[in-house]
Amino acid sequence: MPVSGAAERASARIARIPAGKPRNSGCRHMGKFFVTTPIYYVNDVPHIGHAYTTIGADVVSRFHRQKGDEVFFLTGTDEHGNKVEMAATERGITPREHADQMVTRFKEVVRKVNATNDFFIRTTDPQHEAYVQRFIQKVYDAGDIYESSYSGLYCSACEAYYTEENLVDGLCPDHGTAPTFMEEKNYFFKLADYQDRLRQHYLAHPDFVRPRHRYNEALSFIEQGLDDISISRATLKWGIPVPWDASQVIYVWVDALINYASALSYAVGQDLTTRLWPPTYHLMAQDILKFHGIIWPALLMSAGYELPEHLFIHGYLKLGGEKMSKTRGNVMDPFPLIEQYGADPFRFYCLREVNFGQDGVVGEDSFKARYNAELANELGNLMSRTASMIGKYRAGVVPAAPVGESPLAEEAAAVAAVVEKALGDFDLSGGLEAIWTFVRRLNRFVEERAPWKQAKAGEDAALDHTLWNLAEGLRFLAVVLHSFIPATSAEMMSRLGMEPDAAAVAWERAAWGLLPAGGAVTAGAPLFPRIDV
Repeated sequence: MPVSGAAERASARIARIPAGKPRNSGCRHMGKFFVTTPIYYVNDVPHIGHAYTTIGADVVSRFHRQKGDEVFFLTGTDEHGNKVEMAATERGITPREHADQMVTRFKEVVRKVNATNDFFIRTTDPQHEAYVQRFIQKVYDAGDIYESSYSGLYCSACEAYYTEENLVDGLCPDHGTAPTFMEEKNYFFKLADYQDRLRQHYLAHPDFVRPRHRYNEALSFIEQGLDDISISRATLKWGIPVPWDASQVIYVWVDALINYASALSYAVGQDLTTRLWPPTYHLMAQDILKFHGIIWPALLMSAGYELPEHLFIHGYLKLGGEKMSKTRGNVMDPFPLIEQYGADPFRFYCLREVNFGQDGVVGEDSFKARYNAELANELGNLMSRTASMIGKYRAGVVPAAPVGESPLAEEAAAVAAVVEKALGDFDLSGGLEAIWTFVRRLNRFVEERAPWKQAKAGEDAALDHTLWNLAEGLRFLAVVLHSFIPATSAEMMSRLGMEPDAAAVAWERAAWGLLPAGGAVTAGAPLFPRIDV
């Protein structure tokens, strides 16, 4: 998709955090939005699932910047553990060399999907490693860690232990591989002691985990009874040493979870914890709900931290109806689609094809079909027709706004309200659906008003009314679509003769009647050239 340099720069701008801004109290800290993705494991190359989560976090981050909130968007990589060590050994290099090479691929995903993360954390950062040791020492000092022997069935892909009843036909439920029996002396966290406190927190905060069926799943797990968990490994060397026993390393999942707190301590050269903690949302796929919804809150309680406000659990993207997994080898590489068609179509497809929060099937054929039907035929064609008619009938200049109420004003206001609520609740697909109803409404408006007939009949006032409403509709769409397809939003603003800056897409501009007359409208190449299938 062709975009101007100014539009690209405007769409990729990262908000800076002003110094000294106090935190607000309340259920959702108005003015503060701290969102995280899981940190992605570097045992293998990234796939579409990693891009999917990153896009979701970026959409809500951009939306909250539009609203003027103080935003911190965190992503990064998880680089310790057995799987990384094994992958490095297979390649004949050190775990650190393997991690350094893989990190470049994950950073490339962030760049290619046009994400505006404020920090990219690596668990091999020395600041993170020191923070993890301090955190675990707090838990130990609280009396919640003890030494004991452990034996059980261990899935190396999950880096987690399973009981027989947790397996499916004797195999790991997530990876379909047979676990191995392991026995060693470890340090354990008294997770069982936090069962009642966790249950009470869930009951007091019924929106702690979203969607609701994931909340029910986590609460049910708690109510079935919790066992203490091993938080160290004696046979592994690639990890962060236990602070009071250097012969063992901290379990990779405990190390990884603490990144959400450690990043704030050094990301921008000052400690942001008092301003930004707790996270507004942890965003993740459903396979790591137990770690984030049970183990992580219990560790935070032990160490004396306030709990995250919400967890949002999205579904799996599947190829051929089967969950994509690096372990299973059925992953979809997002890079070729992005390189050929651009980040915006890929972002749009991920959130439009599959309802965010549910499982869904994706593939290149459905991408092309969605692209042609909605981006090329509906949004792209609307932009082209409007710009062409303003060029033909009004010499490329936006006519004066009509006197009186627009027939589209009420519908636009309703769409803006739905989108604002949807994005506030992480209902990304619902927000996009509401926007697309208005895209289609504008296309119907063209047919209803038939500006070519108005021009032929010399109905100048009616023609001005039609063309201004279409141009204003496109400006409105550029605002509400900004968080989803930011480069397209900026390009639409530019073609309407407006500067595509932060002020132009501020959420307060998601209102009707704000397009000034006299702007120079340019047609340009199609926003979304059709794909020949």
